[in-house]
Amino acid sequence: MSERISRRKMFGLGAAGVAAAGAGVVAVRAGSGGAVATSASVAATSDAVPFYGEHQAGIVTPAQDRLHFVSFDVTTEKKAELAELLQEWTAAAARMTQGGEAGAFGAVGGIPEAPPDDTGEALGLPASGLTLTVGFGESLFDDRFGLAARRPAALAPLPKFPGDALLPEISGGDICVQACAHDPQVAVHAIRNLARIGFGRVSVRWSQLGFGRTSSTSRAQATPRNLMGFKDGTNNLKLEDAKLLREQLWVAPGDGQDWMAGGSYLVTRKIRMMIETWDRTSLLEQEQIFGRNKGEGAPLGKKAEFDPIDFVAKDAAGEPVVKADAHVRLAHPSSNGGAHLLRRGYNYVDGSDGLGRLDAGLFFMAYQRDPRRQFVPVQLSLARKDSLNEYIKHVSSGLFACPGGVKDAGDYWGRALFS
Repeated sequence: MSERISRRKMFGLGAAGVAAAGAGVVAVRAGSGGAVATSASVAATSDAVPFYGEHQAGIVTPAQDRLHFVSFDVTTEKKAELAELLQEWTAAAARMTQGGEAGAFGAVGGIPEAPPDDTGEALGLPASGLTLTVGFGESLFDDRFGLAARRPAALAPLPKFPGDALLPEISGGDICVQACAHDPQVAVHAIRNLARIGFGRVSVRWSQLGFGRTSSTSRAQATPRNLMGFKDGTNNLKLEDAKLLREQLWVAPGDGQDWMAGGSYLVTRKIRMMIETWDRTSLLEQEQIFGRNKGEGAPLGKKAEFDPIDFVAKDAAGEPVVKADAHVRLAHPSSNGGAHLLRRGYNYVDGSDGLGRLDAGLFFMAYQRDPRRQFVPVQLSLARKDSLNEYIKHVSSGLFACPGGVKDAGDYWGRALFS
């Protein structure tokens, strides 16, 4: 070819023209309740989750089985280029979440002499419940793009918690994207294509693959187990808890920055488990550490998983049945001023550390209305007193402001921030 085709121009078409050309692909939309009302009705793991709505999908959406999470650093110094990228990403996300390809021309269409518009590894695969959720880190609000005055107060850096062993290279970042799906190849495909579209404007800072969700976000889901073998997230916020979601999850218009209305704040923590040490610990001690039995997941002294926890009950020796340093006591809303979190964590195994020990644990993710009043006090309590700390180590941390949902094909991720 005599002229080289601009990839950015092609994807620019995807951001503007694809909104119309792809409207039929993403015509299913959430109603006034956003993804809350519709995600629960996803009938099969192959189905598509609506992309448009009041809130971003992937928060109260019933938790899928697989995760690919990525944190990007913005490399362009031009605000207009960053806004253009978010438009292109939104168009691609709208397509991919409905089972389509990332670009208007797909993996095998378009001009043969140009790179394909999609990487192609998801060709023939269904949508698999794919959701893509975006968030903005505190570092995006420095002096590069004139956004400092628009940083929400709730996006303040998290404090250093006792016992933290954080690695800066796998913490923080300007923009995050959470891809959840029932098929790992679908999730990886989505992140791969967003990174490809962003070439020259963003670079991957760190990423994490996850499997085996460790929380339920709907009462229709059974409670899963973490790699320590215990049920995780029994008392999690659920999409059916409409009143609590309004109070504890979604940012309200009067909370500060209006561009965050309908959004939520995401905290990520990569928590490595000392698997080999845990596996040599007695069952009795394991159950006392968690404050639940390992089989049914019932609170100690109770029979069923969802039985109310009795924090007053004493054993024959006059000691609390649920110990003062038990995880379930310290994390419970009644111990933290009524603070709830909506957790969407995943197990991870990243091979071994070279000494024959598994590099494995929990990639913790929690959404909330204000981390200063929710995650921070809960984690401070856990970091200071939790007997589980002997077996875990926090190695990564992130905090991101996830704006409200994309309303329609003329909207895009973060538009209210950049307008």
